[in-house]
Formats: sequence, C-alpha cells, structure tokens
Amino acid sequence: MVNAEQLKKLHIGPEWVDALNETFNTFNISTKRQQAAFIGQCGHECGNFRILEENLNYRAETLMKLWKTRFPTLEIANQYAKNPKKIANKVYSSRMGNRDEASGDGYRFRGRGCIQLTGHANYFHAGQALGVDFVMEPDLVATPKYAALTAGWFWSTHDCNRLAEAADWVGLTKKINGGTIGLDDRIKHTNEAFAVLGS
Repeated sequence: MVNAEQLKKLHIGPEWVDALNETFNTFNISTKRQQAAFIGQCGHECGNFRILEENLNYRAETLMKLWKTRFPTLEIANQYAKNPKKIANKVYSSRMGNRDEASGDGYRFRGRGCIQLTGHANYFHAGQALGVDFVMEPDLVATPKYAALTAGWFWSTHDCNRLAEAADWVGLTKKINGGTIGLDDRIKHTNEAFAVLGS
C-alpha cells in the first residue's frame, strides 16, 4: 500500500493514493519492486501522473518523421498539422480495432491513462476486464482511478510483474513502449520510487 506522504516525496498528487492502491490490489502488483517499477514506468509515460491524454498537436515536419508512410509528403502533412483530432483519426485508422478515418475512432480512442490505452480493441478489452464500458465512455480512462486501473490491466496482461521482479528494465520498457525510449528516466523514476516505498 502507498500513502499520500510517500507519493508527496515522489511529487505525485494525493488523488493517486486510492487509484494506485486499488490497482495494486486488483492486479496483484504486490512487492515493493513491482510497485516501484509500476510507478516508475507510469511516471515516465504520463509526465509523473499529470498528463492523462495523448498530445497529438504536431507540426508537419514532425508528422513526417513519426509516421513516414501516412505522411509521405509535406503537402499531405500540412493538411493535418496542428490538428490533433484529424491527426489521430488518420494515424490510428483501420488498426487496433478502429474503423476508417471518417469514423472518428482514431480520436475517440486516442491514448489515455497512465500507460496510453489506445484503439477500440484495447478500450473494449480493458473495459471487459474492469466491468466498465470504456467504448461508450472513453474519457473515463483519463481519470486517476481508471488511468491507473487500465495501466494495471495492461501490466497484468503483458506479464510485467515478472520483468519488474527480475529488474529487467530493458525488457519491461520494451513491453510498455515498444522500444527503449526514455529508459534512463524510467530507471531513475523506478529507483526513486523503490527508495521511498522501501523505507
């Protein structure tokens, strides 16, 4: 169990106490190392528990770097630049259980939560697991309770406890990020959380 005093030392607001404890209980994230790794990874993913919704406000040049096949020319990229709704609908269309670009699914099921839950399929399956209809109410995932619980669901379904217990930070980061972006920062957050939770 974490308390407000411990979270304060980690610069995390008190509104996360119940959300984190419920998540730890629900998904058996029970050892100090597992809990510290969860806090460390989530802390990196969501700006230390402050950013619960994906920011898709990109310039044309950035779009071309991030999604080369979807924005092959500056002309195409310029039609989407600085328009998060339009960008999400394009980059997330026809994948992850989303329908085509015109459906609006990309933006409706954009990344939310502590470990960006993205796409209709993930919203549906996380909702089934937690007994909540995130497909009809996707904004719930951007509240502390469900931001943490959906991250716990992802953590559990991807066997992250085992990687955390083994202190396999590279393997754990790849599970969550798909690559190793921010690895050093994730390790730093995890070590800080472990020091606080272990004391």
